[in-house]
Amino acid sequence: MYDLAIIGGGINGVGIARDAAGRGLKVLLVERDDLASHTSSASTKLVHGGLRYLEHYEFNLVRKALKEREVLLRAAPHIIWPMHFVLPVDEGMRPAWLLRLGLFLYDHLGGRDILPGTKSLNLLKDHRGDPLQKRLKKGFAYSDCWVEDARLVALTARDAADRGAEIRTRAECVGLDRSADHWDLQIRRHGETRTEQAKILVNAAGPWVDPVTALYDRSNHAAKLRLVKGSHIVVKRKYRGDHSYIFQNKDGRIIFAIPYEGDHTLIGTTDEPWSYAEGDAKISDDEIAYLCDAASEYFAKPVTPDDIQWTYSGVRPLFDDHSRSAATVTRDFVFDYDKENGAPVLSIFGGKITTYRVLALQAIRTLSDALDVDGDDWTKGAALPGGDFLPDGFDALVDKYADRWDFIERSTLHRLVRAYGTDTAIILEKVKTVSDLGQLFGAGLTENEIRWLIDREFACTAEDILWRRSKLGLHMTDAEQQAVARWFDQREQHTKANLDLS
Repeated sequence: MYDLAIIGGGINGVGIARDAAGRGLKVLLVERDDLASHTSSASTKLVHGGLRYLEHYEFNLVRKALKEREVLLRAAPHIIWPMHFVLPVDEGMRPAWLLRLGLFLYDHLGGRDILPGTKSLNLLKDHRGDPLQKRLKKGFAYSDCWVEDARLVALTARDAADRGAEIRTRAECVGLDRSADHWDLQIRRHGETRTEQAKILVNAAGPWVDPVTALYDRSNHAAKLRLVKGSHIVVKRKYRGDHSYIFQNKDGRIIFAIPYEGDHTLIGTTDEPWSYAEGDAKISDDEIAYLCDAASEYFAKPVTPDDIQWTYSGVRPLFDDHSRSAATVTRDFVFDYDKENGAPVLSIFGGKITTYRVLALQAIRTLSDALDVDGDDWTKGAALPGGDFLPDGFDALVDKYADRWDFIERSTLHRLVRAYGTDTAIILEKVKTVSDLGQLFGAGLTENEIRWLIDREFACTAEDILWRRSKLGLHMTDAEQQAVARWFDQREQHTKANLDLS
């Protein structure tokens, strides 16, 4: 019997699995699809306090998130790094004095050791004003962090597994039975259904928290989720430099424009109501028009639908606090803990990538009596796989590996270190020549890397690798992507043949 069964392989689920496994608990996590296949890979990819939440008076959420920025930066400096944001002052929007007050609070609410504070900018003289319309004369520059969101999920899950957790992807919970002291979970995987038992259930199914609850509590029809779709567009690169922009919109919302994957710019996000009846979250024509129009209000060269290279959408499972606007619904997490009606169950609503570690800690503390563990904050100083180097040591690490594997292009090594950090040395440990990398697929992807992602990061398909463990799909031709898919098909046929022989 497991101590803890977790439904949901997004950032909240894997965070709790890691924290619990690190305490010696027996943990099972099941995910219907791939890790981070929905909400957790569809974020704006920021580790940030949430500047705009200040005007909604969510000071506790902002403070909590600001404190976590540098904790996560230190834990995973390969997939998280500092980023400067330029906030132009625009006439008719929030006035300069209000923006400066908000940024002052932002600088001081959570404390900073690594990230620099806010600076004022003359956009007519500063190079960061060059891509913008000339009416924008003044602005501010502040700091937050960028994160490879899907990789954060995969590495957290891997760390959980390394500490003893069992992670099952492509495993759907199709039934839940609650007794006085344990849960029976019917798990369907590869066409077969088996029953597992756990003392405690954690419902971290994100947008599907309510449907999971309905598996065992058919009498409660009161939905507690507010489902909000957020969409992003990826366009041809709009400007040079590593900085990002945050633009105020006429509707009171903001959007970001962020350097993405070398030669692209990421623009988002939207806030649209969503329902299960809509099926998979996809960007609408109205959302495309909204993002293009909002960005074109600021960039000197307009953003048009013809610029779009890729889009992605996700559904935020926010706690329904009955706010009128989707944009003002709280982004903080909310727990629903029930231990009175049988074996304990903890359901999780909302949350942000930035505060996932704090959420996991709070979940364990909520369950501490039932789990018989203490609530020490052990994850605060624990690096994620590959993250055991200093935040300013990235370039030195690339140099070190470039000397050792001088036959691999530096751009490829740079990408590998960005993805795997110090684990790059383990991935390449047996590579003495280019031929040792196996089949070359394009954009630096090799058979050697694919096998690592299958063996260590739960990847099962070409899509898992090209669009979640990496974004190499943006850099590969259709033929190159199809070659990866064929490799997986051949691998599956080979595995099936071996099973038939046995």
